[in-house]
Amino acid sequence: MKAITFHGIEELAFEDVSDPELVAASDVILRVTATGICGSDLHPYFGREVGLDVGTVMGHEPLGEVIEVGSEVRAHEVGAKVVAPFTTNCGDCFYCDTGLTARCSSGQLFGWVEGGEGLQGGQAEYIRVPHADATLVAVPEGLDEAVALLSGDILSTAAFGADIAGVSVGDVTAVIGCGPVGLLSILTAFDRGASAVLAIDRVPSRLRSAEAFGAIAVNFEMDQPRSTVDEYTEGRGVDTVIEAVGNESATRLAADLVRNGGSIGALGVHSESHLAVSPGELYDRNLSYAAGRCPARYYMPESLDLAVRRQDQIATLISHRLPLSEGVEAYRRFSAREAGWNKVVLFP
Repeated sequence: MKAITFHGIEELAFEDVSDPELVAASDVILRVTATGICGSDLHPYFGREVGLDVGTVMGHEPLGEVIEVGSEVRAHEVGAKVVAPFTTNCGDCFYCDTGLTARCSSGQLFGWVEGGEGLQGGQAEYIRVPHADATLVAVPEGLDEAVALLSGDILSTAAFGADIAGVSVGDVTAVIGCGPVGLLSILTAFDRGASAVLAIDRVPSRLRSAEAFGAIAVNFEMDQPRSTVDEYTEGRGVDTVIEAVGNESATRLAADLVRNGGSIGALGVHSESHLAVSPGELYDRNLSYAAGRCPARYYMPESLDLAVRRQDQIATLISHRLPLSEGVEAYRRFSAREAGWNKVVLFP
């Protein structure tokens, strides 16, 4: 089969690799019909995450048709259209039972093979999915495949962010970072009843998208975010913050914007060794701070429901729909943050 494979920092290939085969009785094989390029794919691409084996098939956002099932698979039949979260889930361990599916005791991340161990990714014509019954979710009839695959990662991540930030009815919420996750966080905040959402970024096109989603756009390079927040909160600060960037300055800005007694939900992937808000400040201001990897499988039913209800709006985030054969060039342009390259979906 054809696949996009890893060959080093900023080095990918579109090449022939071996077709996947059933390994366990709980596996299925999918013919991939749509697969996304995610911002987190850029971590190994740029060498920010190391250890990925040369030749690993990239990608963790697969959607497709079941073409082969293991003997123990009961929930999915050949011909079913399904979407996967970015990790596999056994469905039986403590973490799966409590909804923290991203920490499944036997879960694996699609698209990560290190030292010969791991799971190949979804940017390919076919993919093996372990623990298929507990991992895969049926795609609702009539839902655009490119929109549906977002439920396996960024749309569920947005729902998770709203939860860990504690967004509730009537809140004034700030979303820091208006990439795809941040923009979807605006939708989920409103879906949970937020009365207003302030969207903070510096990229004009992202801020225009945020406004189209109903948010109040704040360009932090041109405006004073705290001054704008004060206008909408009688000087208190926002009730909740969803931080979708993943660096020290974004954390500090979140703390500066939230009111006393408010809460911050961090979705950005952080690599710094310390938190930009101290335990003393959390205590003195009664702040709550939560972070972590999204348990996407847990949130997928909710996310697919939102995708059905807001399909046309969510589809506007998908800037490029390209054949898989153009994926290497798509990585180059997406990673360079070229204007207009927002969310890329590839079709084998």
